Amino acid sequence: MKDNKDVDSLSHTAWRCQYHVVFAPKYRRMVIYGQIKKDIGQILRQLCEQKGIEIIEAEACPNHIHMLISFSPKYSISYVMGYLKGKSSLMIFDRHANLKYKYGNRHFWARGYFVDTV
Repeated sequence: MKDNKDVDSLSHTAWRCQYHVVFAPKYRRMVIYGQIKKDIGQILRQLCEQKGIEIIEAEACPNHIHMLISFSPKYSISYVMGYLKGKSSLMIFDRHANLKYKYGNRHFWARGYFVDTV
């Protein structure tokens, strides 16, 4: 059932799940610029590769991240967002130790996120 190149499939499943997600740093601080912007991009790409999440488009604005992602329906969107925000937060603090003083308790991202299906 792989006649359309946008449709992915496994042995018993075919899907085209695309999600537009937006998430922001805690208190919407304008920290996503310069070297941190590059590192956040690398970290999110690495984490997505590990879970088989395809990044179709992504943009790092000064105070939030937009991503258009596609992944298998075996993962829920809440699991994917928890994974991306949780692991990336730890990796950001490992690379930029000076941020620990601005963001206590290793909370880099704000609690919520926006998601829309495409």
